[in-house]
Amino acid sequence: MRIIRIFSIFAILALLFSASACRLSYVLHAVAGQARLLNNSIPVEEALKTDSLSFHERERLRLVAQVKAFGESELGLKETENYQTVYLKSHRPPIYVVAASPKDRLVRKTWWFPIVGRMPYLGFFDEGRARAEKERLLEKDLDVLMGVADAYSTLGWFQDPVTLNLLEGSTVNLVETILHEMTHTTLYLKGGGEFNEGLAGMVGKVGAIQFLEKTFGPSDPLTIEAKRNLEDEHIFSPFLASLLQQLEQLYDTPIGYEEKLTRREKIFEKSLVKFSRIKGQFQTDRFTHFESAEMNTAHLLSIGLYHRHFHLFEALLEEKGNSIRETILFLRQFSKEEGDILERLQDRLRRTGTPNLRTRSFLVELPVISISGLKKTALAYENEK
Repeated sequence: MRIIRIFSIFAILALLFSASACRLSYVLHAVAGQARLLNNSIPVEEALKTDSLSFHERERLRLVAQVKAFGESELGLKETENYQTVYLKSHRPPIYVVAASPKDRLVRKTWWFPIVGRMPYLGFFDEGRARAEKERLLEKDLDVLMGVADAYSTLGWFQDPVTLNLLEGSTVNLVETILHEMTHTTLYLKGGGEFNEGLAGMVGKVGAIQFLEKTFGPSDPLTIEAKRNLEDEHIFSPFLASLLQQLEQLYDTPIGYEEKLTRREKIFEKSLVKFSRIKGQFQTDRFTHFESAEMNTAHLLSIGLYHRHFHLFEALLEEKGNSIRETILFLRQFSKEEGDILERLQDRLRRTGTPNLRTRSFLVELPVISISGLKKTALAYENEK
């Protein structure tokens, strides 16, 4: 399965001299992979002068610079030196991600990371190592997800390169991904994975529409595709939220483990039937993978990071006059207050109301899962407690 992820790494020395529980081979693997990407990246202008890139890739690479400039000047995203280099050594996605969770709870297995705390994934630069970790977790009777990280970011700690796999997909996906990553560099809450991904997902989708409208016009096919992506999000995110709510209610029921697993399979089956009914409403292929992917808790929690709370951020955006800049400025201050930020944001929208009837229909009593962020570093210490 392909998962868009922003993957980051910092403070190598802190990792090497931190807790004794460190898996040294994993640390060395991650350090080597990070160094390889950074050391083998070359300036974009230099890459454009070589024969290494196709015409299509050259055009996409030039577009990245336009998107970055738009994000910084029009959307209020942080100015950085990212995306001024490109990694030409491989067309493969740079990172393989492994996540896990118990089969009878909506809880992520976490690993402890210096600086940022507990994170619900491990990242690998080598597919074989990722598969070995997946098998190790499966032996513990956990639900496991293994995917690839299409996007790469260090949140300002290093100069992030453009990777070739990003230049091969759709133009709209490229624009969304760059703006998504820039959002993490602009506002990132420690341990706030669903907040970080929900905000970045909204900025990516809405920001892409704004960029494409300004660059190519409102009737351009790329702009229309970006708008259809957003419309599909409006269909998928409430579907996913409802499914997660059903699982939450089941897992909270005082019944035995095996009975929970039996009942959850029935929920999975019914959800696929429901998905088969709504998929005809989709205008793009963004969510068609859902019915073919392995259905388990780890998978659902991972995609929930990006889609479960999309409506909250879209409602806030409308309140702020559809200004991404003002939305981020508000959230920067709002995040400084005490309490779970998603719960507080949901309560605030209930109290103040929202002009978006679609959003209001989503504001039901959904349990909020407070989790660690899925974004920070490859160099983790595993906590087996």
